[in-house]
Amino acid sequence: MLAKHATRTIAARAILSAIALLVALGPTPAKALSCATEAITARGEPSRYAWTAKAKARANWRAKVRATSGLGASYANWARAQNTDERCLSGPANTLCIFTGLPCRP
Repeated sequence: MLAKHATRTIAARAILSAIALLVALGPTPAKALSCATEAITARGEPSRYAWTAKAKARANWRAKVRATSGLGASYANWARAQNTDERCLSGPANTLCIFTGLPCRP
Protein backbone atom coordinates (compact mmCIF):
# COMPACT_ATOMS: atom_id res chain seq x y z
CA MET A 1 0.00 0.00 0.00
CA LEU A 2 2.83 2.39 0.90
CA ALA A 3 4.62 1.60 -2.39
CA LYS A 4 1.55 2.60 -4.43
CA HIS A 5 1.32 5.90 -2.56
CA ALA A 6 5.02 6.62 -3.13
CA THR A 7 4.70 5.81 -6.84
CA ARG A 8 1.71 8.13 -7.20
CA THR A 9 3.53 10.91 -5.34
CA ILE A 10 6.59 10.58 -7.58
CA ALA A 11 4.42 10.59 -10.71
CA ALA A 12 2.49 13.64 -9.53
CA ARG A 13 5.73 15.50 -8.78
CA ALA A 14 7.10 14.61 -12.22
CA ILE A 15 3.96 15.91 -13.92
CA LEU A 16 4.01 19.13 -11.88
CA SER A 17 7.69 19.62 -12.69
CA ALA A 18 7.01 19.18 -16.40
CA ILE A 19 4.15 21.68 -16.27
CA ALA A 20 6.30 24.19 -14.37
CA LEU A 21 9.05 23.81 -16.97
CA LEU A 22 6.62 24.42 -19.85
CA VAL A 23 5.21 27.50 -18.12
CA ALA A 24 8.72 28.84 -17.45
CA LEU A 25 9.75 28.38 -21.09
CA GLY A 26 6.65 30.20 -22.31
CA PRO A 27 5.00 29.85 -25.69
CA THR A 28 7.15 29.13 -28.70
CA PRO A 29 7.26 32.07 -31.09
CA ALA A 30 5.63 31.57 -34.47
CA LYS A 31 7.88 31.64 -37.49
CA ALA A 32 7.95 35.07 -39.06
CA LEU A 33 6.66 35.28 -42.60
CA SER A 34 8.57 37.03 -45.34
CA CYS A 35 6.08 39.11 -47.32
CA ALA A 36 6.18 41.02 -50.58
CA THR A 37 6.24 44.81 -50.52
CA GLU A 38 3.07 45.24 -52.59
CA ALA A 39 -0.29 43.49 -52.63
CA ILE A 40 -1.38 41.53 -55.68
CA THR A 41 -4.91 41.85 -57.09
CA ALA A 42 -6.45 39.27 -59.40
CA ARG A 43 -9.89 39.00 -60.93
CA GLY A 44 -11.62 35.69 -61.59
CA GLU A 45 -14.04 34.86 -64.36
CA PRO A 46 -17.81 35.18 -64.02
CA SER A 47 -19.37 32.03 -62.65
CA ARG A 48 -22.86 30.80 -61.95
CA TYR A 49 -21.89 29.83 -58.37
CA ALA A 50 -20.08 31.97 -55.78
CA TRP A 51 -17.79 29.14 -54.68
CA THR A 52 -16.49 28.61 -58.22
CA ALA A 53 -16.08 32.37 -58.71
CA LYS A 54 -13.93 32.42 -55.55
CA ALA A 55 -11.90 29.41 -56.70
CA LYS A 56 -11.22 31.07 -60.05
CA ALA A 57 -10.14 34.36 -58.44
CA ARG A 58 -7.87 32.50 -56.02
CA ALA A 59 -6.32 30.49 -58.86
CA ASN A 60 -5.71 33.67 -60.88
CA TRP A 61 -4.17 35.35 -57.82
CA ARG A 62 -1.81 32.42 -57.35
CA ALA A 63 -0.86 32.44 -61.04
CA LYS A 64 -0.19 36.19 -60.95
CA VAL A 65 2.02 35.82 -57.86
CA ARG A 66 4.00 32.98 -59.47
CA ALA A 67 4.52 35.14 -62.59
CA THR A 68 5.60 38.23 -60.63
CA SER A 69 9.34 38.88 -60.71
CA GLY A 70 10.95 38.40 -57.30
CA LEU A 71 8.11 36.30 -55.90
CA GLY A 72 7.36 32.91 -57.42
CA ALA A 73 5.70 29.72 -56.22
CA SER A 74 6.82 29.98 -52.59
CA TYR A 75 4.71 33.14 -52.22
CA ALA A 76 1.66 31.81 -54.08
CA ASN A 77 -0.32 30.46 -51.13
CA TRP A 78 -3.53 32.38 -50.43
CA ALA A 79 -3.74 30.96 -46.90
CA ARG A 80 -0.41 32.62 -46.00
CA ALA A 81 -1.23 35.96 -47.64
CA GLN A 82 -1.65 38.94 -45.32
CA ASN A 83 -4.17 41.81 -45.49
CA THR A 84 -6.44 39.81 -47.75
CA ASP A 85 -9.64 41.08 -49.31
CA GLU A 86 -12.15 38.87 -51.12
CA ARG A 87 -14.73 40.94 -53.00
CA CYS A 88 -17.48 39.22 -54.90
CA LEU A 89 -20.04 40.96 -57.06
CA SER A 90 -23.26 39.07 -57.70
CA GLY A 91 -25.63 39.78 -60.54
CA PRO A 92 -28.75 38.04 -61.79
CA ALA A 93 -26.79 35.61 -63.96
CA ASN A 94 -23.40 35.17 -62.28
CA THR A 95 -20.84 36.10 -59.63
CA LEU A 96 -17.42 37.66 -60.18
CA CYS A 97 -14.74 37.79 -57.46
CA ILE A 98 -11.65 39.95 -57.05
CA PHE A 99 -8.97 38.86 -54.57
CA THR A 100 -6.29 41.15 -53.17
CA GLY A 101 -3.58 40.05 -50.79
CA LEU A 102 0.02 40.58 -49.75
CA PRO A 103 1.91 37.42 -50.79
CA CYS A 104 4.01 35.84 -48.02
CA ARG A 105 6.29 32.82 -47.73
CA PRO A 106 7.35 30.92 -44.63
